[in-house]
Amino acid sequence: MDRTVRTVEDVLALLDGLFASEAETEAQAGAEPERGRVATGDGRDFWDRFYADRSRPVPFFAAKPDENLAAYLDQCLIAPGRALDLGCGPGRNALYLAAHGFEVDAVDLSPVAVAWGEDRAQEAGADVRFLCGDAFTLPATELSGPYDLVVDSGCFHHLPPHRRISYLALLDRVLAPGGHLALTCFAAGEAGAGSELTDADLYRERRLQGGLAYTPEALRWIFSDLTEVELRRMREEAPESALFGEGFLWTALFRRGAASSGDVHALHDHT
Repeated sequence: MDRTVRTVEDVLALLDGLFASEAETEAQAGAEPERGRVATGDGRDFWDRFYADRSRPVPFFAAKPDENLAAYLDQCLIAPGRALDLGCGPGRNALYLAAHGFEVDAVDLSPVAVAWGEDRAQEAGADVRFLCGDAFTLPATELSGPYDLVVDSGCFHHLPPHRRISYLALLDRVLAPGGHLALTCFAAGEAGAGSELTDADLYRERRLQGGLAYTPEALRWIFSDLTEVELRRMREEAPESALFGEGFLWTALFRRGAASSGDVHALHDHT
């Protein structure tokens, strides 16, 4: 008899196991486990294999920043400060931010991706602190914050639904008052990408279907403690462009409210 659940973290780990068991079944059957656990421990092997061949023609392998991130800087919606790149991969956005005056921490589950990012940073002479591990379980001393900017280009949409709780808790801990979340994720609907199964059906299927699609309404609800600055489809960028852009993605910029005197928590902005 197994009675191990005592805390919220125990429940989250139990739910993680539903999807981990599916990955193990696929691996035993000789199939490649489906992608979908970028920020939790059991996804590491998939992402190590994914990033192993640096010559693969994967659009986001190119050392180009997201077009929306460049636009936020051009429009003065964000300003240099401390930044955290969640699920940084080989560091394309982290390197861009460092080149534009940010002090950058970048974290990824995959040691292979982190090694690639470190190589790129060395080649570029960029000062980026790369961290390898699960962002939800790294010690607070490693991701201490406060960060003026948290960038997520493709991490959030690979989380199982229950890990949104962990994600929001991480933001609450590390995002500075007045700081911004710059999010890129799969878009539901026409010309979008990702699974549109309901949260309940994902647990019934025990698969994340390659990543989850979101509607604008869902993103606004999930991040309702933050203020929406901009939410739009990512602009398509030509292969020869210096920027990365794919139209099947949402880009969103949210701002945390400024703390009042003595208040360490974000204030909800009703404007």
